[in-house]
Amino acid sequence: MWLRALTPEQRHALLDLAYNVVVSDGLLDPNEEFMLASFKREMELSAKVEPTYHELDGIDKVFDTRRARTIALLNLLRLSYVDGAFEIEEECLLREVSRAFGVTDAEFLLLDNWVRRFVALEREALGFM
Repeated sequence: MWLRALTPEQRHALLDLAYNVVVSDGLLDPNEEFMLASFKREMELSAKVEPTYHELDGIDKVFDTRRARTIALLNLLRLSYVDGAFEIEEECLLREVSRAFGVTDAEFLLLDNWVRRFVALEREALGFM
């Protein structure tokens, strides 16, 4: 969602952060792999680009606007729900990212709530198909 609005540097960093999220619980679900591929397509990154672990130190300088930070968090939250479970490791990592971005706990909860409702609507739409 809105990934094309990111700069090339932010796109690569987001892919790496997404990788951090999917490996944080020790399992790589096929749905997570599919969403990583979807991220690459939306960000117009080559399918051959392989994500790597990304340090959180300095991430606030890469995602230097509120808009970029919100886009990153919404997509990372969405990714964390794609396997059907928001694991504690994923939540801890995303809370670290949000703190690095200067997002309050209350704002994080609002973003999380929006993503959960969005994911529920996506599943409902798939049921119509």
